[in-house]
Amino acid sequence: MEDHHREHDQHHAEIPPISSDPTLVSDSRSSGDEEIQYAPMAVHHARTAELHKSHSRRSSRCSNSIKRSRTTGSMAGSVKEAKDSNLDVNLPYRTLTSNANLAEYQKETAEGEIEGPLESDGEHHYKLVTFLPNDKENPKNWSKAYKWYCTMVVALTCFVVAFASSVITADISGVAEEFDVSEEVALVSISLFVVGFGVGPMVFAPLSEVLGRRIIYGATLFVAVVLIVPCAVAKNITTLLVFRAIDGIAFSAPMTLVGGTLADLWRNEERGVPMAAFSAAPFAGPAIGPLVGGFLSDAAGWRWLYWIQLIMAFVVWVLITFTVPETYAPTILARRAKKMRQETGEQEHVTEQDLDMRPFGERMAIFLVRPFQLLFGELIVFLISLYMSVLYGLLYMFFVAYPIVYQKGKGYSASTTGLML
Repeated sequence: MEDHHREHDQHHAEIPPISSDPTLVSDSRSSGDEEIQYAPMAVHHARTAELHKSHSRRSSRCSNSIKRSRTTGSMAGSVKEAKDSNLDVNLPYRTLTSNANLAEYQKETAEGEIEGPLESDGEHHYKLVTFLPNDKENPKNWSKAYKWYCTMVVALTCFVVAFASSVITADISGVAEEFDVSEEVALVSISLFVVGFGVGPMVFAPLSEVLGRRIIYGATLFVAVVLIVPCAVAKNITTLLVFRAIDGIAFSAPMTLVGGTLADLWRNEERGVPMAAFSAAPFAGPAIGPLVGGFLSDAAGWRWLYWIQLIMAFVVWVLITFTVPETYAPTILARRAKKMRQETGEQEHVTEQDLDMRPFGERMAIFLVRPFQLLFGELIVFLISLYMSVLYGLLYMFFVAYPIVYQKGKGYSASTTGLML
């Protein structure tokens, strides 16, 4: 009995004393002169039950929360797993077959190669050429200063192209007077150039993913530079319009390729600022063109509007052709594999491009048709293209409308009108 009372006393001693509750009963356990009052067992059990209920509710909420988070996590995981986590828009998905091993463009290996598919003998494997760690030929490993230099060169090229599209708007009346045509006919030289911006990318963008960026930059800019000369010395309106249209197509290549070039140079996490810097070029060019053209046409006549294009285009052609190397990784690796085959005499050093057995003509037919499939088969692409065409139309409409309103209507000079534009 004494043991039982002792345990009972200890149990009560663990309950904190509460002196303010009127339901307290004196359970006399004197300690010196103090008399401590304890909650009766009934109150204790009621509060214990309440604590258990509260704990159950918290546990239930916690359990439900964990279940929800697990469900959400698993749902998110399932959505993520449904996508290609290694998707990189800079990889040649469009130019290779679906079973191509794109790891060669993503990995840097100490050996410079990874195992490829079986050769035709069924015994040996091809060796897919990769970049080495910290490979100097990998554009993403170039120094930041050099990458910025390449970025600024391609941005400057885009600026010159956009400048060439709008600089002639300063003196359309001079063309109309010299060739004895209406101003509407003279304005066609602007329209044809801008139409070329829409036609050229359908060909040059796919070509750059087969042949590389550098050859497309160099070839198209060279054609554009040469064909500015017939525009500057034209003796009739037909010559001017024909060569202006071809110039527009040739000049469209830099505007098309610059996004791919920046993706070649910069990693995803670095690409934001270079893209922002480049984005200013296509908008600054059309804005500055009428300003320069206005002062130049007042001083030297409309033909100098073409000579200034020739000078600027020649400068950027030299810069981009001779100071900016190839940046497209599949083209760089294909050249390396070819060099290795020549040096070693072993034909097993290849890239996925080399293993694509489709004839070049068949591949090009697919690549050239695909942009049209996207344009007319994907509603969002069509609507965005339509929206951009409206914006471009409005932009060049201002270049034409201002001279009519202010030069004809108010008698302003071309230079003053150019300042307003």
